Amino acid sequence: MLARRAWVEGRDVFLELHDGRIVRFPADRFRRLRAAADEDLRQVSLELGGAALRWEQLDEDLTVRGVVAGRFELPPA
Repeated sequence: MLARRAWVEGRDVFLELHDGRIVRFPADRFRRLRAAADEDLRQVSLELGGAALRWEQLDEDLTVRGVVAGRFELPPA
């Protein structure tokens, strides 16, 4: 499962998958993203051909497959 685009709106992270689906998840479901400043959160990039999300400043990596499967660190707020 691969993403072709990732972006942040407010405190939500969006992924556009290669099959056209859009997936949204709240950044606050991950410890490092929850603690991140808005500017740092917006600095998301795709890595590994679209298989992973990367926040360089936060030293955080998430797999697209894990996000789509709903594997989050923290319960909903």
